[in-house]
Amino acid sequence: MQLRDDIKNFINSIPSNVTLVAATKYVSFEEMKVLFDNGINNFGENRIDAFLDKYEHLKEYDIKWHFIGHLQRNKAKYVIDKIDYLHSLDSLELAYFINKKRKTPLKCFIEVAINNEENKNGVELDNIYHFVEEILKLENIELIGLMMMSVRYSSHEELLNQFDKILQLRENLEKEYNIKLPYLSMGMSDDYIEAISKGATHIRLGRILFKE
Repeated sequence: MQLRDDIKNFINSIPSNVTLVAATKYVSFEEMKVLFDNGINNFGENRIDAFLDKYEHLKEYDIKWHFIGHLQRNKAKYVIDKIDYLHSLDSLELAYFINKKRKTPLKCFIEVAINNEENKNGVELDNIYHFVEEILKLENIELIGLMMMSVRYSSHEELLNQFDKILQLRENLEKEYNIKLPYLSMGMSDDYIEAISKGATHIRLGRILFKE
């Protein structure tokens, strides 16, 4: 893959208060070096084997590592002390495991099944309050915000409505537990503009960084 010709202008078009996390599922470590040289140092992986390979090859680079895919508890031990952020905390079993094994608190987003899609991961809305209550008891989980995925092929208005749901949920959780959830991980290549307009702090971009 080749970076888009206007990559630097594109990166500069992202508001300075928004973190661009390059989703590198299909990106080689050589291509990641080029992204790094163009100003991106936040990388998001969603496969453990690929993450470990890239982590070893890029050790000399000052990278912030985000795990953005579904993380199975039985495989979490391989990555939890190597990543800086987990965007996909979606089960108490995983949270308890991280809390037990992690050496220092891990910055975590709770993945919320805001649209209740059967084929998507995430904490269901009916369980979110109990989930947060339990997470707040764990010393090695630093809860920093919420993550969501929009429904594919949504219209502009539908996207805005979905992002509004997560905004309202955040407000309700902050009031209920007297906490701050400063970050929102939402927005990908097809919907990052709408996500930013609704307050996204972390956008997970993949193919839009490259030539079609």
